Amino acid sequence: MSVQSAAADVDVDLRQLFASLARHWLRILVVALAVTGLAFAFASLATPHYKAQTKLLIETRESVFTRPDGTADNDKPILDEEGVASQVEVISSTDILKQVASKLNLSRLPEFDEAANMSALGRLLVIVGLKSDPNEIAPEERVLKKMREKLNVYSVEKSRVIVIEFSSEDPRLAADIPNAIADTYISVQGNAKQESNAAATDWLAPEIADLSKRVKDAEAKVADFRAQSDLLMGGNNSVLPTQQLSELSSELSKVRANRAAAEATADGVRKALQNGGSLDAVPEVLSSDLIQRLRERQVELRTNIADLSTTLLGNHPRIRALKSQLADMDGQIRNEAEKIMKGLMTQAQTAQARENQLVADVNTMKAASARAGEQQVELDALQRDANAQRQLLESYMTRYREASSRNDRNYLPVDARVFSRAVVPSEPYFPKIVPIVSAAFVGALLLMAIATLLGELFSGRAMRPATGARFGRIEQVAMPIARQEPLAAETRAVVPAAEQSQAEPDAATVADAPAEEAEPARSTLGEVDVDKAAEKLIASGAARAIFVSPEGDEAAASAVLVAREVSDAGLRVLLLDLTASGAASRPMLDSGLFPGITDLLASEAQFSDVIHADLYSDCHVIPVGTADPARAMRAADRLPIIMQSLTTAYDLVVVECGPADAQGIGRLVGEATEVFLSMLEADDEVTQAAVKLIENGYPELTLVTPLGHETPGNPVPGRRSAA
Repeated sequence: MSVQSAAADVDVDLRQLFASLARHWLRILVVALAVTGLAFAFASLATPHYKAQTKLLIETRESVFTRPDGTADNDKPILDEEGVASQVEVISSTDILKQVASKLNLSRLPEFDEAANMSALGRLLVIVGLKSDPNEIAPEERVLKKMREKLNVYSVEKSRVIVIEFSSEDPRLAADIPNAIADTYISVQGNAKQESNAAATDWLAPEIADLSKRVKDAEAKVADFRAQSDLLMGGNNSVLPTQQLSELSSELSKVRANRAAAEATADGVRKALQNGGSLDAVPEVLSSDLIQRLRERQVELRTNIADLSTTLLGNHPRIRALKSQLADMDGQIRNEAEKIMKGLMTQAQTAQARENQLVADVNTMKAASARAGEQQVELDALQRDANAQRQLLESYMTRYREASSRNDRNYLPVDARVFSRAVVPSEPYFPKIVPIVSAAFVGALLLMAIATLLGELFSGRAMRPATGARFGRIEQVAMPIARQEPLAAETRAVVPAAEQSQAEPDAATVADAPAEEAEPARSTLGEVDVDKAAEKLIASGAARAIFVSPEGDEAAASAVLVAREVSDAGLRVLLLDLTASGAASRPMLDSGLFPGITDLLASEAQFSDVIHADLYSDCHVIPVGTADPARAMRAADRLPIIMQSLTTAYDLVVVECGPADAQGIGRLVGEATEVFLSMLEADDEVTQAAVKLIENGYPELTLVTPLGHETPGNPVPGRRSAA
């Protein structure tokens, strides 16, 4: 059974755990105040650092009045997150930092060049090799390294704002450097635009010269081809044959219309004359001036005849003369109508001849126009090439003039501006004394509280037995009866008066008791029994109990019984067996083959391997072990450390030393230690051992005897004597 299995039978006593904070409040407070004082001293003596910020806005600075022709708002640069991040990298680039460092002469400042004013401690660290020599790095690189450590360039989320932040021991320098970086960045961007603009003008100049020559050659080809092909341009930007064909076609249409109209009119006059119809329905007849005058004369004659018919008869000579004139008028009108018909027939024939001529001319012009069309296609191709070359030349010349004017006037707007310049900070950002001191005080309190709670847990003082995990009380086997010896005067001087008074009644009782009774006889040296020894250890709060047994292994039972008694009282107890034979641990484990203190001293085992549980109580035990004792004793100087560790983990550590002297137990004694001398008989050996211990610095020596000790209750079967 190992210590881990025994630990599973305990619970954490929270009340006892947190009560330790109240018990150790002074220590916690003192440590916290000490840490707070150190933090205050550090904050007060630390070199103050100042921080300042310069803010840039990335935007298009081109004005609507200065924007080149043909560009619009959609042509401006796309300032997305990647573009802003790229500008952040440009701002923190080595070239810009070098320019700022050179401009402000930062290499002369110890803050930026460690080698400029290295302390004696720094030189010593370099000599012993614990620190690299800064002189091995170029001065410029040292300055850049320090600048990057103090510089922080970042973009504000979801914006085109870039913040340049710099910290320095000099408040003015903390403001000057970010301002200088921003100015240098804008200057670099302006120079980049100027270089780009100059490169554009240098490229456009020869291109314009070459294009001018090509435009001239293209236009010359157009003129030569037009002259060779006799493609003269007419109206409406068309070649002359095409225009003439169009005019002839129009004239032919008119001639055909006139001919058809003349033929139709002549046919109508002919039908009117042949059928004796009225000629007044023919427009051409009515439009004749002669016929109109004849018609007027005819009307006049009819009027005169009508007037004379009222007074004269029809055979009157005058009336017959007027009728004769009227008939003559009709003949003249018909004759005139025939003339008009003949004129119309002649006009129609003339139109027919003109039409035939025009048809021949149109056919001729069709062939000429077809040839001109083919030549026009080639001419158009040459013209398009010349126009394209001319347009490109005009575009290049416009851009060249704009670029040249910007170079001449030095107008190259940068797509960034400083909208918030850094100002000299009035207060340092580090150290903040109040937050540092407050954090140190609170942190120290918290850590000390945690350390106290952990110490309480590991010591076992905050543990309590789990329900049902406690063993019943073990009844011990009575030790053999010791024979009565007369008291020695020297021993009476050793035993305290109070202990003698406690021991005398017991001695009287033993003397009066019959020899045949089972109760063993008690020694009369003034010693205490196991119960009294356990009560003394519990009452005094002792952390260590050192047992010396000058009578050998049989007297070692006192340590075992006292350890079990204190353990039964509820304390965490461990018995360390330092006897050569393992007389104290063997009865507790029923074996001597367990690893123990010799294995621990020889570094062959750990604490968890050598701590075992007592088979008959809640006590833990570290046996002698199985390692070589000679090898283990070479590491005897580790015993004080082991004792300190065990004292921290247990309420009481009981050490059975066997027949050791004062010098032998010197390594085991510490604070809150009680020394006991275990005895069975009051003989000279015990008396001399007690006197030597008192004379060598242990005046509070207590004698204890295991005789007559019984544990109430039924004995455990198979239980052996501890002696």
